[in-house]
Amino acid sequence: MFPFLKVAAGLLALYLVVAGLAWALQGKLLFPRGMVGPGAALPPTAERLTLDVGSGDTLIGVHLPADGPSPEEASLVLGFGGNAWNANDLALHLHAVFPDRGVVAFHYRGYAPSTGRPTAQAILNDAPEIHDEIVAGLAPDRIVAVGLSLGAGPAAHLARSRPIAGLVLVTPFDRLTALAREHYPWLPVGLLLRHRMDVAADLTAVTAPVAVIAAEADSIVPPRRTEPVRRAAGRLVVDRVIAGAGHNDIYDRAQYRRAMKDALSRIENR
Repeated sequence: MFPFLKVAAGLLALYLVVAGLAWALQGKLLFPRGMVGPGAALPPTAERLTLDVGSGDTLIGVHLPADGPSPEEASLVLGFGGNAWNANDLALHLHAVFPDRGVVAFHYRGYAPSTGRPTAQAILNDAPEIHDEIVAGLAPDRIVAVGLSLGAGPAAHLARSRPIAGLVLVTPFDRLTALAREHYPWLPVGLLLRHRMDVAADLTAVTAPVAVIAAEADSIVPPRRTEPVRRAAGRLVVDRVIAGAGHNDIYDRAQYRRAMKDALSRIENR
């Protein structure tokens, strides 16, 4: 009996150590800003944007104007990237998908050259402020928000908070806690996780049209974590699953780009 108790005590101690490390390091795991580079060079037409937020931090963004004339009633595309995206690469990516639309993206708080410390709540809070700055400075007729992966959180929060024209979510999850449980089912995620994003809950209050684009072979955001997003969207105008695509290689697929164009077209023509 005593050897068994010693083994059990040792395993419990190891579990507590691992749980403690998960609690302490979750910010670095969720927001790996140290692994995110400065991004690709921007074209001469790019405009640098600066926004001072209430915490005293400064957010840095980029505006890429449309190439040539835009269609009538065209929207400005406001992008929110995944946790390993920087604003330069995100803006260039969205500009490549939508060359005849203006594109804006901001580096998340704490992602250089933006200052501060990234937290889920800070990123959610910054989304409406970014929107208001764009409206005041660029005066677009309409804004369509695009959220990639983690960016689904601030994009959905923005759609709930401001009257945007529509919302495009790529590989979105329903709740950050539910997603964390998928990857760490042996940890008490509800107690440990300090960062909260509830995309599905925000969507229940969104009246704008919503498009969902998912990856069939997504191992980071499994399909069961995207399904509640579809159910929560009151006006789901596009629902696409890119066959064979994974969470990261979906962006290389022609089907993804067609789905993105179709999503924006359906939102703008509503």
